Amino acid sequence: MSVDVSGTPSVDLVGELDQQVRSVVRREGVDPQLDVTRVRRIAEDVVRAHDERSLTGVVTPVPDPVAVIGELVARVSGFGALQTFLDDPEVEEIWINDPSRVFVARNGRHELTNVILSKSEVQELVERMLKSSGRRIDLSQPFVDAMLPAGHRLHVVLEGISREFAAVNIRKFVLKAARLTDLVRLGSLPTGAARFLEAAVLAGQNIVIAGGTQTGKTTFLNCLAAAIPGGDRIVSAEEVFELRFNHPDWVAMQTRQAGLEGTGEVSLRDLVRETLRMRPTRIIVGEVRAAECLDLLLALNAGLPGLATLHANSAREALVKLCTLPLLAGENISARFVVPTVASSVDLVVHLGIDHAGVRRVNEIVAVPGRVENDIVETEPVFLRKGGELVPTGGMPTRLESFERAGIDVHRILREAG
Repeated sequence: MSVDVSGTPSVDLVGELDQQVRSVVRREGVDPQLDVTRVRRIAEDVVRAHDERSLTGVVTPVPDPVAVIGELVARVSGFGALQTFLDDPEVEEIWINDPSRVFVARNGRHELTNVILSKSEVQELVERMLKSSGRRIDLSQPFVDAMLPAGHRLHVVLEGISREFAAVNIRKFVLKAARLTDLVRLGSLPTGAARFLEAAVLAGQNIVIAGGTQTGKTTFLNCLAAAIPGGDRIVSAEEVFELRFNHPDWVAMQTRQAGLEGTGEVSLRDLVRETLRMRPTRIIVGEVRAAECLDLLLALNAGLPGLATLHANSAREALVKLCTLPLLAGENISARFVVPTVASSVDLVVHLGIDHAGVRRVNEIVAVPGRVENDIVETEPVFLRKGGELVPTGGMPTRLESFERAGIDVHRILREAG
């Protein structure tokens, strides 16, 4: 045991105290993740006992008991060296390329941290993170998506698929915006566009939010969902639970992995089909990636209002993707059927981007009039970003009667937005 010249306790000292805390936790049958307060008391007792022994000169005293106790709790109850970043509200994402290269993202920009782990520490962290999720990772299932207790999303790629080391990514749930007005405050869109989108939700328009990775699609989806009237019944389907909004009548569902025997899997497509049996008046799909797009389109085409997200570089590319993904559902699905179905099912596409400063912004809001020309879905821009500002174009949304039924004068909203 030793203390370095800066007064920081050595790794040996913290490691020894760590083992003592774990020994007491095991002996007393404490669940370290469920009873953090008890673990903290144990850590305080261990550090205090150590300092009392240091009075005899047998051991070196702990120079900063408060810091050491915090680290011990993070190691035993939290996620070790990553816990500091998980507790930091400015950190949006954490990823491990290999044990010596741990990165974080702040304000849309990433940086290499000074955290250096061992291979065994990474394995232990992954096991601890998956323990609470009920999901697994092994040779037969080398990828996993899971949710951490605080709501953060975990993705792991097992060593062998990723070279040399397991690749770990934690996308934190950082609530910076809960409503469209919060997005206005953050500079993501102007007030006029926010009022138009809120009106579109109230009118039951089918809206697709598109954008690249980390452009804020899920946050934007949460804000739109918060505008759904309280009298509606919402059923949502996601890979893992990420949606966070308040609504009195909402059923949230997530996918499930196959068990060890290879059975019991529940896919996103299963969930989208299941939503229709649950008497929804609105459906939400967290992210459309594959054949479930067909089931979503069929639901929207049947008159059930919905919201969804997908990865795309523009509103036009989002529509192209919506026309392509349903083809994955089977050979009997043709573009001749899918393209007009997309045109008649989707009302608005909102495309998000992130600028060089890391600020997330709405780049365009595009209406889909329902027409197809040469197998291409026609669009009409309603808002476009010009000169750094999102401005109305004079274009109008489709299904104007839906706004009238909701008692909304959309012409006035768009006129005032200009």
